[in-house]
Amino acid sequence: MKNLGFDTIATHGGYEIDPTTRSIQVPLYMTSAYSFENTEAARSLFALESAGNIYSRIGNPTTDVFEKRITQLEGGVGALATSSGHAAMVMTFLALAGNGGEIVSSRSIYGGAVNMMKNTLSLMGIKVHFVDSDHPEEFEKATNEKTRAYFLETMGNPFSDVPDIEAIAAIAHKHGIPLIADNTVATPYLMQPFTLGADIVVHSVSKYIAGNGDIIMGVVIDSGKFAWKNNPRFSDFNTPDDSYHGIVYADIGEAAFITKLRTHLMRDIGTCPSPFNSWLGLLGLETLSLRMERHSQNALRVAEFLEAHDKVESVSYCGLKSSPNYALAKKYAPKGQSSMFTFDLKGGKDAGTIFCDCLKLIPIVTNIGDSRTLVNCPAATTHSQLSPEQLREIGITAGTIRISVGIESIEDIIADIEQALSRV
Repeated sequence: MKNLGFDTIATHGGYEIDPTTRSIQVPLYMTSAYSFENTEAARSLFALESAGNIYSRIGNPTTDVFEKRITQLEGGVGALATSSGHAAMVMTFLALAGNGGEIVSSRSIYGGAVNMMKNTLSLMGIKVHFVDSDHPEEFEKATNEKTRAYFLETMGNPFSDVPDIEAIAAIAHKHGIPLIADNTVATPYLMQPFTLGADIVVHSVSKYIAGNGDIIMGVVIDSGKFAWKNNPRFSDFNTPDDSYHGIVYADIGEAAFITKLRTHLMRDIGTCPSPFNSWLGLLGLETLSLRMERHSQNALRVAEFLEAHDKVESVSYCGLKSSPNYALAKKYAPKGQSSMFTFDLKGGKDAGTIFCDCLKLIPIVTNIGDSRTLVNCPAATTHSQLSPEQLREIGITAGTIRISVGIESIEDIIADIEQALSRV
């Protein structure tokens, strides 16, 4: 069957019924290694002449189904699951910009990612330039002969801002540069970056995809559309890889990037997920659309309540008509605008502290994308590694509150927020 709908793929994609057990659920293969039929079969697998399982660091049957399913949902050609969202990012950056390359990134992204890109990537010889993604031309101004990638979040953490992905992709491709889009907050149900010009998508599976705050996992998906062949910025894709039988990745065709990521980076660095986490990720995908609909509905109700409250200074949610990102959000994500955003109370830090400490149903947590509603103060937690100047550039104050609205009864979420606001 072809042209299956999103929900059908999320439930069935990548899995064929096991002929031996006839299990309707994807089996959990908790194994580190696999038996080869004979020495020639082993040689063929290692030489990439045939497909199959070698070692669970490189591939696992349960993880393989997850990778195939998320590939179909995002509309790509292949995926690689990783041990965390940060692992997915670092592996991607190393594959593209290791040893002297540079990256141009939106500055309105998760604070831990800013710290990793600014400090840790520099230890690997990668320099990152941070720009204002509200102005696509800033990406072009920061581009030079060493630039190897552009990076953005399709819905920024924590402000729910939406960059003009199509415009940024056009600039990237004019210069022969791939665009990496972190689609964690939107998920493939609300937004599909490949249709907007992105070349590589990364996710923290730990968030909305898994949906229950129970695992740490990431994934990288390859669109298969970027032109690696004879691209002067990527000589390593066009010359033999001495570490793997002299393979020339650009000659592989549309799966060039994801093949390099698996056979070179994952093989040597080993940031693979547990098969059990892949299995839980598959369970999350089965209900992703239902949860994202409720997340988005609840978030809009909460944002509208907060915007109308006399103790609230401002609300930054792309689903509000008052948001400067509203038009782009409705264009790129017409089915909903996810559930994470920020707000500031009148009274600043002191008011925000009282509010958070008086919540009864909603816990203070650094995670997002959980089925439960969560809050935190980014300046003291997720973005605490950033300098005061960086916080000012992004727009985070000491009193900024980030909320990830869950799928509980909306009346209960608003009631808890209302009683906490009454204490401020």
